Amino acid sequence: MFRRLIESLEVLGPLTSGEREAVESLGAVSRPFAPGAELVAEGDAPAHCRLLLEGQAFRHRTLADGRRQIMSFHTPGDMIDLEGLFLPMDHGLTALTAGEVLHLPHARLLDLMDSHPRVGRRFWTMTLKDAAIFREWILNIGRRTAYVRIAHLFCEVVVRLQRAGLVDNGRCAFPITQQHLSDATGLSAVHTNRTLQALRGEGLLSLRGGELVVLDWPGLQAAGEFDSSYLHLRESAA
Repeated sequence: MFRRLIESLEVLGPLTSGEREAVESLGAVSRPFAPGAELVAEGDAPAHCRLLLEGQAFRHRTLADGRRQIMSFHTPGDMIDLEGLFLPMDHGLTALTAGEVLHLPHARLLDLMDSHPRVGRRFWTMTLKDAAIFREWILNIGRRTAYVRIAHLFCEVVVRLQRAGLVDNGRCAFPITQQHLSDATGLSAVHTNRTLQALRGEGLLSLRGGELVVLDWPGLQAAGEFDSSYLHLRESAA
C-alpha cells in the first residue's frame, strides 16, 4: 500500500530502514474511486492528504459560468493535495479514471515530519515540484502556440505515465478527451481538434478509444519544444 509513496519520496535518494518504517506506520486507509468522482472539492479543509495509488486525475478551478481551467494532470504516485496540510483547498480534483487513493491523516503526517525531518523535506520537495510544473503550464498557455502547447502537454503526460510504469512500447491509456485538452490549454474545441489533426497528420501520434500511441517520440518532443527538466525526475539525495 505504501509502495507508491515510498517510490515518490525516494526520487531524492533512498530512505533509511527507520524512515521507511515510520512512513509505513502512518495509519493510512486506501479507498477506491470511480471515473468522474470528486476527490477534493474547492473550499474543503480536509483532515488527511491523498496519494494517488492507481488511476489518473486532474486539478481544476471552475468559473461561475461553468467554464473550467485544468491546471495539472496527475498519475500514480502523486500527492494530490499536500497543500491541504496547512491551507483550505482553493481548487478541486476530479478523477479521470477509476482508481484508488491512499488517505494519510494530517496529524500523523505532521508527527512524521517532526520526528523525521529528512522525510519532511522530501514532502516539502513534492510541493516545490508541483510549483515547477505550474510555472511550465503558465508558460505553455501564455506564450506557446496552440500546436506547441498541445504537443508539450502530450509529452508531459507520457513522461509522467512512463515514470509510473504505465507506458508499454509507446502505448498508454489516455482518458483525456478533447474537452480536457481544451480546458488545460485555453483553446477552443475547434482549435484543439485542428491541432490534434495536425499532430496525427504528421505521424507523431495516434489517439483512439482512450489509448495514446506515440509513433514518433523525437518528433513529438520537437513539436512540443519539450525539455523534461522542470519535472525534476532525477535529483541528488537530501
